[in-house]
Amino acid sequence: MSESFVSFGEQGAQLTYGSYLRLPQLLDAQHLESDPPAHDELLFITIHQVYELWFQQLLHEVGAARDAMLGTHGEPALWWAQHLLQRVHVIERVLVQQVDVLETMTPQDFLEFRQRLAPASGFQSVQFRELEFLSGAKDASYVERFRGLTADEQRRLGERLAEPTLWDAFLVVLRAQGLAADTDAEVSASMREVAHDRSRHAPVWALAEALLQHDELAASWRARHVVMVERMIGDKSGTGGSSGSAYLRSRLPLKYYPLLWDLRSEL
Repeated sequence: MSESFVSFGEQGAQLTYGSYLRLPQLLDAQHLESDPPAHDELLFITIHQVYELWFQQLLHEVGAARDAMLGTHGEPALWWAQHLLQRVHVIERVLVQQVDVLETMTPQDFLEFRQRLAPASGFQSVQFRELEFLSGAKDASYVERFRGLTADEQRRLGERLAEPTLWDAFLVVLRAQGLAADTDAEVSASMREVAHDRSRHAPVWALAEALLQHDELAASWRARHVVMVERMIGDKSGTGGSSGSAYLRSRLPLKYYPLLWDLRSEL
C-alpha cells in the first residue's frame, strides 16, 4: 500500500503535529519590544495574537453563514447558517472570557512596556473591522481615518464594504419566504408576523434569534473590553492616539440589527 498520502510536510517529510500547525513559525511570532524584557509583555502579545486567530475564524464562519442564507454555493441552507452562527456564539463567549486572562496583568506591569507599543493600537485591527462590516455595521470612514493601512488591508476592507452583510442575507431569506423586506417598516411588520407564528416561520425565527445573539455577544465583548481598559489605564489616551476608553465607550451603543431589538418593544 502506498505511503505517499502521508509523505508531505516540511522538506517532503511525513506530516507531523508540529509541521501541520507550523509550530516553529507560530511560536516564533512573539517578539518583545521592551528592553530589559517586561515579564507581562509576552502575555499581552499572546492574548492579542490569539484574538486575531479567533477573528480569522469568525470571518470564516460568518462569511459561510451569510453564503448559506444567500445560496451562494447552491440552494440556501438555513439550517447550516444557524449551525455556523451557533459556533460563532461559542467563539464570541471565549473572546469575552479571554479578558480575564489579560486582567491578571496589573496596571504597573502594563506600564513597564506600554510606551513601547506606540503608535500601534487595537484600533488598527483590520480583521475586527472586517467582522463589524460583514456583520452589518459598515463604516467607510474607518478606512478614511486610518492612514496606516497597507494596500492589501485597504483592498480587504473595500471588498467588505462592497459585499453583502449578514443582514443583507437575512433580508433575502425573508423575501424567499414570501415576506416583505424592502423597507424598515416592511421588515418590522414581517418580523412581527414571524414572531406571532413561529410554527410556520420556525427557520426564520431561529435565524433572527441567532443574529440577535451574535449582536448581543459582540456588545458584551465591547463592554467587557472597555472596563478592562479603564481598569488598566484609566482615562489615558490610547497608544495609537485615540481617546482610549472614551472612544471605546462611544462604541457601546452600536447595534448590528436594531430592527430585531425594536421588535421586542412591538410584540
